[in-house]
Amino acid sequence: MFPRQFLRTAPAITARRGRFGGRLQFTRDLSSTPITVAVTSEELAAKKLGWHNLELATRALHRDGLVVLRDAIEHRKLDALNKTMVQDALKLQALGDDGPFNYNKGNIQQDPPMTRSHFDSSIFLNPLATQITTSVLGPKPRLTFMSGNSALPPVSGVTPQSQPVHTDADFDHPESPFALVVNVPLIDMDINNGSTEVWLGTHNITSLAAQEGKQGDRASGRIAKHLLERRKQEREPCQPLIKKGSIVIRDLRLWHAGKPNFSNDVRVMLAMIHFAPWYR
Repeated sequence: MFPRQFLRTAPAITARRGRFGGRLQFTRDLSSTPITVAVTSEELAAKKLGWHNLELATRALHRDGLVVLRDAIEHRKLDALNKTMVQDALKLQALGDDGPFNYNKGNIQQDPPMTRSHFDSSIFLNPLATQITTSVLGPKPRLTFMSGNSALPPVSGVTPQSQPVHTDADFDHPESPFALVVNVPLIDMDINNGSTEVWLGTHNITSLAAQEGKQGDRASGRIAKHLLERRKQEREPCQPLIKKGSIVIRDLRLWHAGKPNFSNDVRVMLAMIHFAPWYR
């Protein structure tokens, strides 16, 4: 866990024009690695973060657009769900061109099984995640999306591919936080099995002007390449190591990309979206 001072230290700051010609932004000498908040056993039992960890998570989301909660879900609760979803993922992969792939066939959109036997509130309605999304979005955020992304193992004769860097907010949207994605990986995620590449801080500078492709297209929300090159000079992207039992909370606007899975195991990551109560 990062100490409280981490988010309060004033790094070197240079001014530049943000939002691609819009209001003034500041570029800081910041790490490309996400903040990880270590959930204590007391917080897990109480189903509530203490003020210190809630502050760390809230500040990280405002600054970086992403935060990781470590040890937020018991491993045994993930195992049965993972077994079923891995089996389902292989069936979806076998559909080929008719499958629900995202940008390329190594990454598929996959819904969890909507059955009582696979439902656990600590996974789908986690109170710690909801406490954080409430802190950022306001009271009673609305859960209106539940699905998942699965990175599939390599197939013989098919070159592994990355998704283009994109934003899920492929529409005109507010400049303030209005939607947060709650991701739950069912196993450890790392570079080898397709941990998502994230571009921290880009939620604060992005707009429709940065995007290529129309909303509704299979490859919408792509970020223009010249903007990616510019951003790399300021803050490089990262494929973080995310341990099983963690929850990743991400601003919907953040630039990111699915990466190839070079392992022999399907890597499933659930995705629930919480919207601000005021957003329509």
